Amino acid sequence: MKIATWNINSARARADRILNVLERHDLDVLALQEIKCKPEQFPAAEIEAAGYEIAAHGLNQWNGVAIISRVGLSDVRYEFPGQPGFTKGIPDDGAAFINGPREARAIGARVGGIDLWSLYVPNGRAVGDPHYFYKLEFLRALQEFATTQTRLGIDLTLVGDWNVIPTDDDVWDPSAMEDGIYLTDAERAAFHAFSVAGMREVSRDFATNYTFWDYQKLRFPKNEGLRIDYVWASEGLAQRTIAGAIDRDERKGKGASDHVPVIVEFAS
Repeated sequence: MKIATWNINSARARADRILNVLERHDLDVLALQEIKCKPEQFPAAEIEAAGYEIAAHGLNQWNGVAIISRVGLSDVRYEFPGQPGFTKGIPDDGAAFINGPREARAIGARVGGIDLWSLYVPNGRAVGDPHYFYKLEFLRALQEFATTQTRLGIDLTLVGDWNVIPTDDDVWDPSAMEDGIYLTDAERAAFHAFSVAGMREVSRDFATNYTFWDYQKLRFPKNEGLRIDYVWASEGLAQRTIAGAIDRDERKGKGASDHVPVIVEFAS
């Protein structure tokens, strides 16, 4: 089964690119982030005509996630247990996030016999900002959920835009990151904690490249990018990973997203 994760940065603006990626890579499943629309606004017609089912979760023009599958799509969930919410102006205390409004940042479903979650991890904005603590709480709660699932022996994959730079090799210049966001010790520890949950990040075994290039300052032509899009898989599933790629060419041309698809393939 071949899956991909991609921050599309507006599904409606890039509907043709979604269909092209599905066809070009012969994908069974495509997880999207930042669809930036409500489910009824998602450009579904041509995708469904190509034989895919769609589950989308979006509340407004911000955030939003979706799963597109041709290998089944069932048990759709729109948040994971313990997922925090966010309210502006709350104290820098993780407990304060529990009762905040849930943003459209997670969607899970059973696809091809595995439990797959498309995730758009909060950006964090700046070190010390309330959104930064929200990000850390989001990752902590997600890791706790993942631990529960892997202990039950569930084939689980968590894919998406993690908004974390795990190592200095995953950014063209660490010093260029404003306020050090994405690469603080706390963010990196929260990312690597998924290995303690019985999971393994599997895309790095097959592909070395960035996955995001800002639209500003000619970042893409200069290859001044970040690697922030990843695929975590439970150990049994990770052992079945047989291929992977980063579709850098998708960043080219007019109307490209600032992210590119990350693709992995699991043996049956």
